[in-house]
Amino acid sequence: MRWAPDARGRLERAAFELFAEQGFAATTVPQITARAGLTTRTFFRHFTDKREVVFAGSEIPETAARLIVGAPADLEPMQVVRHVLHQIAAARFDGHHEQTAAWRRIIEGNDELRDRDARKRSDLVRAAQAAFVERGQTPLQAAVVAELGVLVFQVALEQWAAGTGERSLAETIDEVSALVRERAVVPATGTPSPDTRPVSDQPER
Repeated sequence: MRWAPDARGRLERAAFELFAEQGFAATTVPQITARAGLTTRTFFRHFTDKREVVFAGSEIPETAARLIVGAPADLEPMQVVRHVLHQIAAARFDGHHEQTAAWRRIIEGNDELRDRDARKRSDLVRAAQAAFVERGQTPLQAAVVAELGVLVFQVALEQWAAGTGERSLAETIDEVSALVRERAVVPATGTPSPDTRPVSDQPER
């Protein structure tokens, strides 16, 4: 979300104020533009409908894809994920904890918005996957990294929004990334646990 004192920022602020006051379903575009002191024509220059105020159109997928492709070439894929998520956190969420928390509450309180949130997540995965393929990953590698990256982003954002805001979103991203590395990524070498060894290698009981 952006909160700059331009037309788009004024529309976003007005919309979120109204969503918080009277609910998403009860809020109309004319109410938003009246609160912002702008016209409906201006609203539709920036958004296709009021749902897109909540989700900022296609901006995050496009931004993420651009940042992935432009990340330093020597970074490993999950290092690229961390690098990109830190940039998105700094550009879009730092200093806006309360607004982000309100944004997540609005989504969680509306079935239509939850469905749109899930579709936006899919859009982000597809954009990230295409960007990692462009960086030279195989389609399978790119799909796995994209899914993990979006998982880290979604979990970190929800945890950060639900908290007090004392920690930065980047710190929460790092915490979630560490858990993914520890719990979800299987080491390439080392002794397998009894549960993961082939049946023929496990001791008879």
